[in-house]
Amino acid sequence: MTHPLPTEDELAEVAEVTQAIRASIGSVLSGLDGAITATLATALAGGHLLMEDVPGVGKTTLARAFAASVDCSLGRIQFTPDLMPADVTGVSIFRSDDHRFEFRPGPIFAQVVIADEINRASPKTQSALLEAMQEHAVTVDGVTRRLPEPFLVVATQNPIDMEGTYPLPEAQRDRFMAQVSVGYPQPADEMAMLDSHDGTDPLAHVHPVTDTATLGRLIDVARRIYAAPAVKQHIVDLVAQTREDASLRLGASPRASLQLLAAAKARAAMAGRNHVLPDDVKALAVPVLSHRLVVSTEARLSGRAAQEVVRDIVERTPVPTEARASVPHRATAGAAHADATR
Repeated sequence: MTHPLPTEDELAEVAEVTQAIRASIGSVLSGLDGAITATLATALAGGHLLMEDVPGVGKTTLARAFAASVDCSLGRIQFTPDLMPADVTGVSIFRSDDHRFEFRPGPIFAQVVIADEINRASPKTQSALLEAMQEHAVTVDGVTRRLPEPFLVVATQNPIDMEGTYPLPEAQRDRFMAQVSVGYPQPADEMAMLDSHDGTDPLAHVHPVTDTATLGRLIDVARRIYAAPAVKQHIVDLVAQTREDASLRLGASPRASLQLLAAAKARAAMAGRNHVLPDDVKALAVPVLSHRLVVSTEARLSGRAAQEVVRDIVERTPVPTEARASVPHRATAGAAHADATR
């Protein structure tokens, strides 16, 4: 069934709320426009986010600032080698007073879950989290329990310190919609950070600017953004190039195509548009595609990273002429509304 296009009022609400969240996060961390955009697009697209960078650059702070900006339930899990799946999902406790088992939910039962240093837990524990991400439910003692909606996992990991870690397999990395690297701040941004953190915790002053009910509406609006066939073809062409590029041993999966489209729709909604442009796809191609790819040995030895390969693919893949003017006609919106109300 075709859904109606978002109204101007709905798009205005998306732009207003996301700008408020952006400003709230920016009060804690400055100079991270790209990472914040990817975070917001992932949240509006209903995906999950992986933050991979060196220690101390603000990965967890960014995740906490986003959670603090939304009036939602928050779960934080510090992953360690001895963490067990039950520590994530919860466990059934026997109550001797009435001779029955009572389920005690784990920290996964929250609307925003911060999984700190996910690669320090064993594959068994990682799988418990990733199953919840895929199914939005957990099964304990044969009983399946739904997770709250909306549900967003923000996982962090350190790519430098590999001792005592369990790197995520490619199939599990593929479950994250996007990966962002915070990077080192510019000198001016680092000076601003010193001023804002001097003698105080800036997160203590972050207050919610929206709630989960509103976030749920924004997610619905983003899903109804129009994507022309030519835009979808451009996404397919980009993903196909990753499977043929000599610098890559493993290309992007069909899930990557679906999630790149969803993220591009979210970015268009954040800009107040009811349609996707090729620029939306280009802006999110690196965070959505690069973590799913495996660089060949030759390319790795020559110093090429997956992000660089994706940038090259984006530059050399032509955009269909039709995709540059992919504005939906009023007739399209009317027909979609008619279909949706039948």
